[in-house]
Amino acid sequence: MILRFAILCALFLFIEFYSYQAFRTLIKLRWVLVSYQVISLLLLIFIIYSFSQVDRSVGQTRQFMFTTGLMLLVYVPKIVMTLILFGEDIFRIGASILNYFIYNAPRKEMMPDRRKFISQIALGLAAVPFLSLIYGIFEGKYNFKVVKQTIFFPDLPDAFDGFKITQISDVHSGSFDNPEKINYAIDLINEQEADMILFTGDIVNTHATEMHPWLDTFNRIKDYKYGKFSVLGNHDYGEYVIWPSEKQKDENFQEIKKLYGDIGFKLMLNEHTYIQKGDDKIALIGVENWGVNFKKVGDLNKASQNVAQDDFKILMSHDPSHWDAEIKNHPKNFHLSLAGHTHGMQFGIEIPGYFKWSLAQYIYKQWAGLYEEAGKYIYVNRGFGFHAYPGRVGIMPEITVIELKKGKNVA
Repeated sequence: MILRFAILCALFLFIEFYSYQAFRTLIKLRWVLVSYQVISLLLLIFIIYSFSQVDRSVGQTRQFMFTTGLMLLVYVPKIVMTLILFGEDIFRIGASILNYFIYNAPRKEMMPDRRKFISQIALGLAAVPFLSLIYGIFEGKYNFKVVKQTIFFPDLPDAFDGFKITQISDVHSGSFDNPEKINYAIDLINEQEADMILFTGDIVNTHATEMHPWLDTFNRIKDYKYGKFSVLGNHDYGEYVIWPSEKQKDENFQEIKKLYGDIGFKLMLNEHTYIQKGDDKIALIGVENWGVNFKKVGDLNKASQNVAQDDFKILMSHDPSHWDAEIKNHPKNFHLSLAGHTHGMQFGIEIPGYFKWSLAQYIYKQWAGLYEEAGKYIYVNRGFGFHAYPGRVGIMPEITVIELKKGKNVA
């Protein structure tokens, strides 16, 4: 514990030292530099103090999200400056070695001065994440996008050619603070002409009570001809706080399961149902959470018991890591899996059809959008809400509309 704290302190000092160098190179007024140091110190003390006051029996609070946002707002730009100036110092040290051993330069001329334009570049680049994070907090977290995706299957039953599914995921209702924006998102959901809606988990952050102020809002989601179905996400189990007793934890879990029914969704707990359209049917399967690094209670075999191998299947499983670990090579042949969980880290860059990047890709092989392997597909929804960082940058909250088509994918 002491070693971790020492390493963390050393890292902060390293970042503060280099970010200060950028200002010192460009600004010569002493009072400005002293003000910068004082403000930086006060912010660091506030951030450390706020995190030290986190109550593990309560979980995420407004104060925690504010502090997380502030920390990212302060230190992500400083990390950018540090990387650039540290890189410059590597160059300067290399130059000083050459000057000493090869050019025999006088001692005072050995180390090149820090270049002003490098500090200008560092500050300019640091402004990009700074402004982006501010946008993400005030606008991005409610900048809902409807993403439409068509997927072709050669063995799709004829009656389901053109069948549309709306998917939402990761509501995290305990993070919401703007009823008008959430009502707008519900209107967006209702505007989509879909046959069925699927909700792939995480209705709350931890406590069932988080959803109570939003029940009427989510009850505005219209009825769908072929139903409203859901599964649980990792946050729905109340695993991330310290409970006074197992009894209270279980009571909260039972209340969370009830919430899905309270907003009109059939919660599927390692089970399946058949969706009948005309003379054809498809199997809809829902498992509890199963993640490589999270709670493993999803049971594919139990959920798909008595489902034929050649039935067309849609599987709901919250965590996309389940796909590689168990789903894609399962003998029951799950045609389409729907997941969420990653949020795309709520931070990244997306240029549809050209470029997609987020830190999430270094943790999850499938982290946002559609993926295919051997004719089997998984779609990972980017999430409806937000968690920890109270914003979204580049990876916007998503309402997905998937259209199933019969035939071969032309892509």
